[in-house]
Amino acid sequence: MNGRKPYRPDLSALQPEFRRIERRLMLRGALSLGALSLLGGCGELDSDDAVDCVLRDMLSFNDRVQAWLFSRNRLARIFPASAITKPFPFNAYYPPSEIRTVDPAQWRLELSGLIENKKPWSLRDLRALPQQSQITRHICVEGWSAIGSWSGVPLSLFLKRVGADLRAKYVEVKCFDDYFTSIDMETALHPQTILALDYADETLPPEYGAPMKIRMPTKLGYKNPKYVSAIGVTNTYPGGYWENQGYDWFGGS
Repeated sequence: MNGRKPYRPDLSALQPEFRRIERRLMLRGALSLGALSLLGGCGELDSDDAVDCVLRDMLSFNDRVQAWLFSRNRLARIFPASAITKPFPFNAYYPPSEIRTVDPAQWRLELSGLIENKKPWSLRDLRALPQQSQITRHICVEGWSAIGSWSGVPLSLFLKRVGADLRAKYVEVKCFDDYFTSIDMETALHPQTILALDYADETLPPEYGAPMKIRMPTKLGYKNPKYVSAIGVTNTYPGGYWENQGYDWFGGS
């Protein structure tokens, strides 16, 4: 050996595809094609199409079960300040060198859909509303977790303030780094779901989603969008960046 460390390529960007392949192989090994065709109304499909069909049915079933178990009255655990993970990790579908930023003074939160007052909101507007703080655990689908300190405007308060239709099914979120996701209205109205503007009592830094992220301790990490630029309320299923690639839509933690 020459004393050099062996080169290990960064395969983090390929992890979602690896997990998708693992799911497909596991299902193919567990079920015969004949059994697959009997599940979920998949009909007369070839092997690959049948696997995809069953995976979609399983994900849909999982979403329904999670939604049934979810309750606005059940709170995520709150931790003491001594438990905060330092440093809180950066996580995205791209490396830190590609973080995108905007001028906070020029940033506006755009509103769309089933909302009465669609006037864009500035950071100053949002900071004028009541704020809430929480020290909660962020749980990543990749298997790690971290505890952070967040504060911002309760999303339920904001939706009521702008006249959102709280009977609608979905709240969709778009981000200026091209990420997007959507959540059920029950999660949007959960008392711990906030429009996070600060981290650790300081203005939210770029690596954590500045100028605003949506913090939902009842959801897995990929459901907690950073760099938020727009919020909409709709009854039409909006999907999401990872959800459209096979992740659970409900994404409860």
